[in-house]
Amino acid sequence: MDQLKEYLAVKEEEWEGLCVRCGGCCGAYDDPCVHLRQDGGGQYFCDIYERRFGIRTTRSGEKFRCVPVREILHIHWKNDYRCPYKRMQKNQWCR
Repeated sequence: MDQLKEYLAVKEEEWEGLCVRCGGCCGAYDDPCVHLRQDGGGQYFCDIYERRFGIRTTRSGEKFRCVPVREILHIHWKNDYRCPYKRMQKNQWCR
């Protein structure tokens, strides 16, 4: 069981490592989530990342459900061409 936990932890770290922190999936180019922040280098991050899932609010007051990125890869968002998860998925479809 410990080997499985280690394997899953490594795979989750690899998956998370794909993100370029563009903020697009969190509305950075449109109506961002109130928890989306930008660091000094221009990258975005969620200030409640570990507990982000569930009903959240955009800066304009709209409610939305924050979900894992894999659940929204089929949806278009502004500048989604920058998203490595979407590019990876597109490449898998082209095989």
